[in-house]
Amino acid sequence: MEKGAKHATHIGYATYVLIWLGLLVFTALTVAMAGFHLGPVSIFAVILVAATKSALVGNYFMHLKYERPLLRRMVFIVLFILALFIGLTFTDIAFR
Repeated sequence: MEKGAKHATHIGYATYVLIWLGLLVFTALTVAMAGFHLGPVSIFAVILVAATKSALVGNYFMHLKYERPLLRRMVFIVLFILALFIGLTFTDIAFR
């Protein structure tokens, strides 16, 4: 640990329970959206809910909220590159 580094305060159990309940609500929303027929918008809506859930998990359960900005940027860049590769793979398969 660096000398003089700031330590994050302990997150209370109430915050973890609220985040967990939020994840349950988003999961129920994802399951409910499977029954809706929104056309092409449904894919983007489900991806938006999944991104929100992953942001909650990353920020609170993986404690990225309290890390240095460089580490948070690196995680974002890695996830962006992963999404880019998956997207390029899908376009390659679609145009064969």
